[in-house]
Amino acid sequence: VQLQASGGGLVQPGGSLRLSCAASGGPFRQLSAAWFRQAPGKEREFVAAIRYSGTTAYADSVKGRFSISRDNAKNTVDLQMNSLNAEDTAVYYCAAGSRIILSELRSQRAYDYWGQGTQVTVSS
Repeated sequence: VQLQASGGGLVQPGGSLRLSCAASGGPFRQLSAAWFRQAPGKEREFVAAIRYSGTTAYADSVKGRFSISRDNAKNTVDLQMNSLNAEDTAVYYCAAGSRIILSELRSQRAYDYWGQGTQVTVSS
């Protein structure tokens, strides 16, 4: 499975962005998918995930501001990001994997496939 992330860019504090991850080469509808991010000088961290069943999970830092969704017909998973602030500045990566149980959704090690990352910069 190949993943291609897009939609990053520069946005002012309080603004919104929508990231999209397009999957190809495999049965996407059977996979769980997630977004992770890595800020400069920091480790990569979990942002949001959605299981093949539609169950979602969010990091506390983005809960209520970000929303993850998927379109199995289009093989895409999107991340709608609202009320962005400087702490959201990072490279955002999409990931996918199979047979991921609920307790593993936040773990990078559970995901087999990774996209190339897209830069999100929140600055005035």
